[in-house]
Amino acid sequence: MKTETKAAAKFWDGVAAKYAKSPIRDMPAYELTLERSQSYLKKTDHVLELGAGTCTTAIRLAPAVARMVASDFSDALLAVGRERAAAQKIDGIQFAKAAVDQAPVGPFDVVMAFNLLHLLEDLDGVLAEVHSRIKPGGYFISKTTCTPDRGAPLHFRLIMAVLPVMQFFGKAPFVRMRRVQELEKAIEQAGFEIVETGNYPAKPPSRFIVARKK
Repeated sequence: MKTETKAAAKFWDGVAAKYAKSPIRDMPAYELTLERSQSYLKKTDHVLELGAGTCTTAIRLAPAVARMVASDFSDALLAVGRERAAAQKIDGIQFAKAAVDQAPVGPFDVVMAFNLLHLLEDLDGVLAEVHSRIKPGGYFISKTTCTPDRGAPLHFRLIMAVLPVMQFFGKAPFVRMRRVQELEKAIEQAGFEIVETGNYPAKPPSRFIVARKK
């Protein structure tokens, strides 16, 4: 495991308890994300979620598929996911402690990554790993906060202003946000055809992308 991955895992292990208690900021946007994602899932599908965190999404979507693999490099976050799945009596989820390049290889019908891509240093490398884990014609479904072209809300501008200081003191993870066009170009260059997009929420754009493996 790379040094930066170890550092990121340590950070998320340390904030897992607090993160697990944080409410979803925009529930209508989250529910729409789930609805659109589920529309691409079939009961026979084997699905991998990368950066599953506390596994909230994996738990919600697991009943819609044959097999759900929730992977993350943070033991503490996955522990929360296991507890939540057990409490809700959700079967069919396999939990895997792994960075993206060490995640189960499948191949899978669908790979998902929500609120993850802007936290990764090597986007092209990650997209290559994703591509290798999807069956031909399968889907990569992601949602990623992007840099607004204009009109960023005040809370977003404040966060971006203090982020370098927080990172210096170990209070924030690595973040590299890209513009929507840059993100979509990277996904297409990795061997995908984009079939659906949306912003849930719109400001700043949290870009929902469904891409089919060519």
